[in-house]
Amino acid sequence: MTVRPLARPAAATAPHEIHARLAEVTRTYGAVGGRGGVHALGPVDIALRRGEFYSVIGPSGCGKSTLLDVLSGLSRPSAGAITFEGRPVDGAVPDGVGVVFQEDASFPWMTVRDNIGFGLRENGVDAAEIGRRVDAALALMGLRDFAAAHPPQLSGGMRQRVCIARTLVMQPRLILLDEPFGALDAQTRLIMGDELLRVWRETGATVMLITHALDEAAMLSDRIGVMSARPGRILAEIETGWPRERDSRIAADPGFGAVTSRLWGLLREESLRAIGAQAPAGADHA
Repeated sequence: MTVRPLARPAAATAPHEIHARLAEVTRTYGAVGGRGGVHALGPVDIALRRGEFYSVIGPSGCGKSTLLDVLSGLSRPSAGAITFEGRPVDGAVPDGVGVVFQEDASFPWMTVRDNIGFGLRENGVDAAEIGRRVDAALALMGLRDFAAAHPPQLSGGMRQRVCIARTLVMQPRLILLDEPFGALDAQTRLIMGDELLRVWRETGATVMLITHALDEAAMLSDRIGVMSARPGRILAEIETGWPRERDSRIAADPGFGAVTSRLWGLLREESLRAIGAQAPAGADHA
C-alpha cells in the first residue's frame, strides 16, 4: 500500500515571511498567599520566520516555558500582542498550532495507533482520513512495526515519537516543543534530534523549541534566542548558518564550537544571576 505523506504547509511567499510574532509581550503572575506578584517574562519581541527552526535557551526559571505557553494560546499575556499568520492569539490554541511537552502524554491503555489518532477522533475527523494520516505519521516517525504496541512496551525515546506523531497528524503549521527530550539520555537525544530535523524538513512547518541544552540548540536551529534571567527577555538572536539538510554530524563542524561558545558567553552571567536570585537571604554570592 502506498502511504501518502502528511500535508505540507504552503511555502513562504516572500523571503523571511513572518509566521508568528510576539510584540512587547509580558507575563506577570498575581499575588499568591499574601506574597507579591511575580514578573516572569518580558517584555519580549520575537518574529518567527515561516519554515524556520528557532530555539530558545536561557537560565533556569527565566520564563522559557511561559513564553511557549503564551505563544501557543495556553496562557494569556499580561501585556503585548501575539499573532499567528496575521491573526491575534487570544487565549486559545489556534488552528494550525501543535504543542509537544516534555512529559510523556501518551495513554498507556491505548495502542500506538490509537494514541496517534486520538486528537483526530476527538475532532470528528472521518475514519478513512484518520487512517490515512495515522499511517503517514507511523511511517514518518518509524513506528509502523509498533502500531499495535502499548506505550509501556516502548522506550522513552519511542514514546516521545508517539507524542510527536500525535501532534503531526493534526497537520500543524507551527510546532512548539517544550524540552521534549529533556528526560532522555544524551545519545537518544541526538538520535531524536536527527528525527526532529527530518520531520521539520518533510513537513515544512515552523518550529520553536524550548531547551536548556546549548548543544541541542546549536545543532537543531537556524536561529537561537538567548533569554536573560527572570524576567526573561531576549538578549540576542544568533544565526547558526547551517544548511537545511543537516543532522547531528554538524557537531563535528568547526563552527559548532564557536556557536556553543557564544551561547555560553551570553548565558554565563545570566545563569549566575538566576542562581543568586534563588539563594537564601544572607548567602555568600561571591
